[in-house]
Amino acid sequence: IKECYLKHVVFAVSKYLTLLIEIQPINNVRVLKAVDSCVRVQFLYPVEGRNASRESRLLLVSEDKYIEQFDIHVVAEEEHKVVIEKSGQLPRAKVVDDLVWAQWDMMEQRLFYIVPKESKSTLRCVQFYPDENFNSILESHLDIAVNDTQLKLVNFGYDYCQDQDVASKSLNLQVFTSKAGGLCVCCSLVSDTPHEIIYSIYFLHKGYNKTFTVSLERTESHQLKEVAFMNLDYYVAAYLPGQFLHLLNIQHPDLLCYSLFLTGEDARIDTPQNCSIRSPWVSAVLDCSTGSLYNVSISDRALLHLLQRSKRDCERLAALHCALLYFQHTEDLEMQIIRWISENLSTCHSFDPIQEFIIASLYCRMCPETQNLDKLLPYTSLHDWIGVVPGVTCTTDIISLPVLEFQNSKGFWEKLNSNLESVKYAEPHLHYHSNMLRREWRNLSEEREERRTTAYLRNIFENAKKYVLVSIIFTSYYFAQARLVPLFEEEDYQQQLLMGLMVAQLKDHLMRHLQYVGKKKIDQIVLDYVANLLNLVHRIIKEVWRRYQLHSCIFCFDERGSAGEFAVFHIMSRILEAANGLCMPLPPGFHTLHLGLGVRCLPLHTLLHYIDNGILQLTETCVRKLLKDLDDTEQNEKLKFSIVMRLPEALGQKVRQYWNHPINANLIARKYVKLLLEKLGNRQCSRPIPENLSVPVEFLPLNYLTNVLAEIENQGVHPYEKQDHVNARFVEETALKHTMALLGLKYS
Repeated sequence: IKECYLKHVVFAVSKYLTLLIEIQPINNVRVLKAVDSCVRVQFLYPVEGRNASRESRLLLVSEDKYIEQFDIHVVAEEEHKVVIEKSGQLPRAKVVDDLVWAQWDMMEQRLFYIVPKESKSTLRCVQFYPDENFNSILESHLDIAVNDTQLKLVNFGYDYCQDQDVASKSLNLQVFTSKAGGLCVCCSLVSDTPHEIIYSIYFLHKGYNKTFTVSLERTESHQLKEVAFMNLDYYVAAYLPGQFLHLLNIQHPDLLCYSLFLTGEDARIDTPQNCSIRSPWVSAVLDCSTGSLYNVSISDRALLHLLQRSKRDCERLAALHCALLYFQHTEDLEMQIIRWISENLSTCHSFDPIQEFIIASLYCRMCPETQNLDKLLPYTSLHDWIGVVPGVTCTTDIISLPVLEFQNSKGFWEKLNSNLESVKYAEPHLHYHSNMLRREWRNLSEEREERRTTAYLRNIFENAKKYVLVSIIFTSYYFAQARLVPLFEEEDYQQQLLMGLMVAQLKDHLMRHLQYVGKKKIDQIVLDYVANLLNLVHRIIKEVWRRYQLHSCIFCFDERGSAGEFAVFHIMSRILEAANGLCMPLPPGFHTLHLGLGVRCLPLHTLLHYIDNGILQLTETCVRKLLKDLDDTEQNEKLKFSIVMRLPEALGQKVRQYWNHPINANLIARKYVKLLLEKLGNRQCSRPIPENLSVPVEFLPLNYLTNVLAEIENQGVHPYEKQDHVNARFVEETALKHTMALLGLKYS
């Protein structure tokens, strides 16, 4: 099989069905239809493997535009004879009258047909069941003009001469279904403009149709043929040999950027090379002119090749989604996509490839777990698409939803009904979105002190406890692998709070629409969603870490970073940007690793700029390691001082003790005095009594301040409870050392 975007395999069909027609007595032939009329016969066998040697159920399709069902039973007589039971009156039932188009679905035993109705056409479907019953289950009005002079049949066998004559006078139309409950009507339309092809796809499960107009390159008129349609389950393919191959996403047809439009060599399929083809079932194509049957699927190698070399954002985005949703979850495919992302972060202008990879991968992993989850979880980070596909014009029209009539039906009809219900309740609003999460997160960050005692915030912190469990799940997975990336096990208050808020909002969203699933199941879905999110971010870091051949022992500050480290730092910065855009949490230790790479790779002024703008976040693990490991050279002192001055108060109290330096002691003393006096407030302090100081000092202002601080401490006020050495005496000694240093004197 040659490399192409649609690969095929030829296979033979060796199954035959036989109809026994009794001729008895002589000159009394039992026929089903007059011999001067064109008749098509379709056997019914809704139960695979059913022993039907004694009976036959079949549809008889007449050119007089009606379809009947016949039941023929045979019985054994004498030794080697079989005769038709009750041959004088064969059981029959009228299925449909006055149809102008019909299509048979062999796999699901469905009959789709169209009847003309005033200026419009009505599509209906009859479902046949194993118990020999059938009923009309669907009706949909289509704004399609169908030639009502001749009957057009699809998937009822193929008579080349007769069907070619009918095809030239009737509409090229096919109905496709997908296992996710998608129902599409594909038809090619007549264009008044030369070298222009028009075709429409009616997404009945979404309530709208899209009409595409394609301007072809200059070609001979006799080479133009009608568009052929193929069913690939997740995609419908519109194919014109030598011109284009259009893969339309059935599940998410709203944005054109999720559909691939290929031309030239990219649109080549080895065989068939003509348009006399039909798609009798999913991923199958029948070449009517040769009688060959092909298995057709999208080639993952060709798709990745297109992703890697394409320069258009629409093609990149469509190929990315196709690779993740069509091929599901494979380690090798993920690795190649991550490599492509790391190489093209700056070349995608209309979307963020990291965001799309994370959102689409989560959608792909989570949706198979629970029915209807695909309608509630986000599948993209984009709200709309303003780009265009060169040479293609698309118009969208709202259509009426199909009417379903069924009871206790499972499988396709249940999923289709669920899709239609989603459209009725404004489907786009059903998908979870980070806008509300971002708004709540901003409010929570700005008003934390005022809202700390509210019931809402207490609920957030209760959900934040799940962060520990999610971290355990993530850490267990991470440490079960080879520890390639030096992520640290650490608590992050901000991440815990964001995690709690995300858990609360996602749980509320699912509870509104999946109440029948139960609270326990929804809790597990939310937990799995967040754990998978963390694992995906870690997977990206791990792949780029391996690509640039970095080592886990690289986390030290006595050397400058390599070019590979700088590349990884840049990618981690883009991951952080993507996470902030989606308001999603990051794995434990992400900020520590990111800051460590920043210290190694960036000049001091750039490093401080990144910290001041929130790109790099100061973490206890990294700052403590930096203060302990680096010696006090002039350059390192400047770095340490700049870091210490930017520490939040709570973090500063924990890590400043690891830097034994006069500058740091002075900062600690100043902070201590400030906090102690703030704690004093309006308290009345008795006149301090001079005490015997550890160091005799006759500087009365310092003596007075020290005694005031000591008196406040005696009242039980101590802001640095975990650091016993920080007290009034520490302030006194630090002040003396600092004064002596300023005077150029030696302190003893």
